[in-house]
Amino acid sequence: MLIQLLLNIVIAVLWMFLKDEDTVNIQTFFTGYLIGLIVMYLMHRFFGQPFYLRKIWSIIKLITLFLKELIVSSAVVLKQIMSPKLNITPGIFTYETKLTSNLEITALALLLTLTPGSVVMELSPEGRVFYIHAMDIEQSKMDVIASMERFERAIKEVTRT
Repeated sequence: MLIQLLLNIVIAVLWMFLKDEDTVNIQTFFTGYLIGLIVMYLMHRFFGQPFYLRKIWSIIKLITLFLKELIVSSAVVLKQIMSPKLNITPGIFTYETKLTSNLEITALALLLTLTPGSVVMELSPEGRVFYIHAMDIEQSKMDVIASMERFERAIKEVTRT
């Protein structure tokens, strides 16, 4: 992926030199970058890797998913906090992940911990089972499990393509 990106930037810089303008123009660089995208897409099978914009798109989707989950969980926690009577039952539950690499498991734990209302307390010695503390176990357990499954799919898309 990095080689494809660097080669695309080199094509854009070469395009700027070939245009032979007196000043550096960002529009010329952008045009060269788009031409480089077309060339890289046509030649990506020779690199033995998928086209690099797919991975960038997967990263953008993961960030968007995290921001959506952050906003939704923040609203739920804010609603619980602002209610006149605090009616929550905190608790701990387990979740077994399908992710295998340390990077994927760490990313999942961090993404879950950064969303309000739940915290990954510990990982099993094998690294496959998460022990999660939820602010309101009755309401948020299924929400947390659903968001972890969405995070897992997005992380797999980023790391395994």
